[in-house]
Amino acid sequence: MNLAPAASAVVVGFLSLFVAPMAARAQQEPAGSLREITVSTPRGEVTPFNVPGSVDRVDGNEMRDSRLQVNLSEGLGAVPGLQVQNRLNYAQDLQLSIRGFGARSTFGVRGVRLYVDGIPATLPDGQGQTSNIDIGSLDRIEVLRGPFSALYGNSSGGVVQAFTASGEGPPRLSYSLAGGSFGTWRQSLQVSGSQGAVDYLLDASRFHTDGWREHSAAKRDIANGKLGIALDNGDRLTLVFNSVRIDAQDPLGLTADQYALAPRNAPLATQYDTRKTVEQTQVGLLYEHRIDATQGLRLMVYGGQRKTTQFQSIPPSAQQNPLHAGGVIDLSRQYGGVDLRWNGAFTLAGRPLEVVAGLGYDSLREKRRGYENYLGPVSAPVLGVQGRLRRNELNEAWNLDPYAQATWRLAERWTLEAGVRRSSVHFNSQDRYIVGTNRDDSGSARYSKTLPVASLRYQATPDLALYGSIGRGFETPTLNELSYRANGASGLNFALRPSVNDSVEVGAKARLAGGLLTAALFQTRTRDEIVTDTNVGGRATFQNAGRTKRNGFELGWQHETANHWRTQLAYTWLDATYRDAFCSPFPCAAANRVAAGNRIPGIARQSLFASLGWVPPEGWRAGIEMRALGRIQANDVNTASAPGYAVAAVYAGYLKKWERWEFNAFARVDNLFDRRYVGSVIVNEGNARYYEPAPGRNWTVGLSGTYRF
Repeated sequence: MNLAPAASAVVVGFLSLFVAPMAARAQQEPAGSLREITVSTPRGEVTPFNVPGSVDRVDGNEMRDSRLQVNLSEGLGAVPGLQVQNRLNYAQDLQLSIRGFGARSTFGVRGVRLYVDGIPATLPDGQGQTSNIDIGSLDRIEVLRGPFSALYGNSSGGVVQAFTASGEGPPRLSYSLAGGSFGTWRQSLQVSGSQGAVDYLLDASRFHTDGWREHSAAKRDIANGKLGIALDNGDRLTLVFNSVRIDAQDPLGLTADQYALAPRNAPLATQYDTRKTVEQTQVGLLYEHRIDATQGLRLMVYGGQRKTTQFQSIPPSAQQNPLHAGGVIDLSRQYGGVDLRWNGAFTLAGRPLEVVAGLGYDSLREKRRGYENYLGPVSAPVLGVQGRLRRNELNEAWNLDPYAQATWRLAERWTLEAGVRRSSVHFNSQDRYIVGTNRDDSGSARYSKTLPVASLRYQATPDLALYGSIGRGFETPTLNELSYRANGASGLNFALRPSVNDSVEVGAKARLAGGLLTAALFQTRTRDEIVTDTNVGGRATFQNAGRTKRNGFELGWQHETANHWRTQLAYTWLDATYRDAFCSPFPCAAANRVAAGNRIPGIARQSLFASLGWVPPEGWRAGIEMRALGRIQANDVNTASAPGYAVAAVYAGYLKKWERWEFNAFARVDNLFDRRYVGSVIVNEGNARYYEPAPGRNWTVGLSGTYRF
């Protein structure tokens, strides 16, 4: 790997101290086999080996094993192609991208579709968040990459699905407590079980941290529930419920000089008391009906509401412009939707044929207000408080997407799969703040695209499968990306166009010595790539930047011996570049001209995850992990970057089962060698505050107990 020298030294030290001796012992153990698992597809449950594309599943138990259980970044390192970085800033969520899609996001998740129990955590405009995913009650996480992601519609450069576990057997009561560095702790309580035709699970958790950096404290409460009812006629009803509340300070980014001198400080954030509050509640109902032995129906209905208030670090002087929207964002959103799907199993030319067809509808209604973030005169303001109203509008977004997919086993070893989705996304804005020179900026826009995908799979041997796939996807601007114009004018930026991408992938999957080896080579070409234009004070504007290209390679390895040694490896090489020159921001000057061939910011060219653990079902457990990430460009002109790094973690624990009780205790140390590195970057930050530093060596301990009635 072409990592930074310091990162390479850590990798070598890590391997020599830990991996080599443990690997030698693992080789002496008899080979085992990974248990058979499935992933969810529109046509039903399929083993990852039989999917003609890149898909990984991470079980909930693995996400929780010897971890704090707060962020998805803790347990998804073994997924190739997925770059997920914990900003340690709970006001802005994780920085998550798949094969480079979503890397430009300054907050939340964009360019990647998120689902929680089938309910979109990505809204119709393409904006999503991971904050409502409850790791404590997870059954599994599934990550889909490549061309077939396009079948999920707008902003599906990749798909991440989270599924809540179902209650099983006699009632179980569980309590979990974990704590660690920086005043961090989490506790949760869960009850689950099943009786007759009913199964249930209810989980509630509370998380708090003082934060590693100054002004980065946060607290989060989550309640998550699932109720399943098996009907007499074989049908099934599933009700899911989720609620989350977040209160988080925002430490903001640092310049290179600030990071070098005092990485834990947050001077601007303290001055303006930057922070965010989020409250979200949603509910969904899934009805599954079997028509006959070969056909079925699936209906998902959901609805929710989300309220967000964010205080930014915009100077009062900038807000004297009568067109300025203020330094406090106040959003109130109501969303909902329905997805109706039919599936059938038939034959074509005497060979098995599976067909899926459906219609999805999602809607979002947003009340957006902007206020000044100060009181008093500009010369002596009181900062970090809500002032005068400066923006008031009603925004709506909705989509109506028909889709179909067919899988035909045309020969004993050959399978052809094809699908299409017609995605149409509508935006409408009603301006209710028309004061003085601030004119009526109401408007509407409609984006639509037909998204075809196809794949061919060849089963060379019972343990080796080869495939190729191709598809087209598209990504509309989100409401947040439309919210501001680069020239300071009020109203939405309807000049933004959606980006369109064409992807091709070839890959192989092999079962070797009881493990699964996967490899994929891919290329994605995008037209009208949406990129950051300006990004100042937490407020970003966007533009279209011509063509881009992403070439990549992924390698994954999962193996477990009969004596419970588990090995995981994930390597990604991704070369993401601009094919056309443009200027960021516009208009052009020598200092802001982006040359063709520049690397797309926010994307590491190389990443590596490796872990080795001893994980018996009972008794002592231990493991080591290593994560390495190459250099990441912080701006389009490639004049600022975050160096590559490698960090290691170790953990140990003890699991004891006694009669009706089960106890699990662990201790964990992250960043074992106390490396200093940048955890994530804020792409194209206008004041060069690109860097969000990661903490040094830190520890976590936890204890959980379960009683079966």
